[in-house]
Amino acid sequence: METDIDLFLGNLAVERGLSENTIAAYAVDLAHFTNYLTDLGLSSWGEVSKSSISAYIQSMGTSFSPRSRARRLAALRTFFGFLRKEGRIEENPSSLVHFPKLGPQLPKTLTAAQIDSLLSRPDVSRPLGQRDRAMFELLYGCGLRVSELSELRTNQVVLEPGYVIVHGKGDKERLVPMGEVAADCLKDYLTKARPVLLKKGSAAHVFLNARGEGLSRQGVWKIIKSGAIKAGITVNITPHMLRHSFATHLLENGADLRALQIMLGHADISTTQIYTHVARERLKEIHARYHPRP
Repeated sequence: METDIDLFLGNLAVERGLSENTIAAYAVDLAHFTNYLTDLGLSSWGEVSKSSISAYIQSMGTSFSPRSRARRLAALRTFFGFLRKEGRIEENPSSLVHFPKLGPQLPKTLTAAQIDSLLSRPDVSRPLGQRDRAMFELLYGCGLRVSELSELRTNQVVLEPGYVIVHGKGDKERLVPMGEVAADCLKDYLTKARPVLLKKGSAAHVFLNARGEGLSRQGVWKIIKSGAIKAGITVNITPHMLRHSFATHLLENGADLRALQIMLGHADISTTQIYTHVARERLKEIHARYHPRP
């Protein structure tokens, strides 16, 4: 069974071009499912039925959100579809299993005041502070995913006229413009702080850690968490919240949805449209709070 999973994960990487993070998520979901099958005493994919998959999804109970259960079912559908295509099974037992009902899940964002507070936290008199400020400005100013930021190379930065070349999901390339503030902060970091951090290393990454190596996704996460604490932000902040805030604030100020789709690197406009709901909810909240006749 493990061999089939390895072949499937390799197929995702080669034929579908999925990112390492997505493939790792598939691996975790399938490992969880195979452990469940072992507990049932099932030792081959041909023994798996619709009822056993339904029981597996139900066994998660309230420990998993409906969205998490739906994601695991989606992973099983893709996996069993692969096995059927390869002739390992005759039918996909997950195809008739119903997905859990999902309510709307709106992206969590920061207010403009919270963003300003976060951006002002780094001590720009120090190389690490210059790095953090440039990193925060780029995440919020360009709406990058944390993986896109940590993997950004110096040859992907064009300071004049000011844009970054981003390699997103599926290795799709897009150009994202930088605002003047983000470009200035990035220029200061690249010319003053990065050479200090680089030391004797030769990393091509834009953002480096104190050892002169490329900053990891986990490293970016920790820096943002620390900056949020210093800024007095009490919500559980994540790097993706800066991307969500970028999109929502642009829409609130009249940005075109199609242009936003291109900047975010969304393959489908429906993915981008979720931010219109966020902006609408915020407008309703403002109206209820300040209108004399709510």
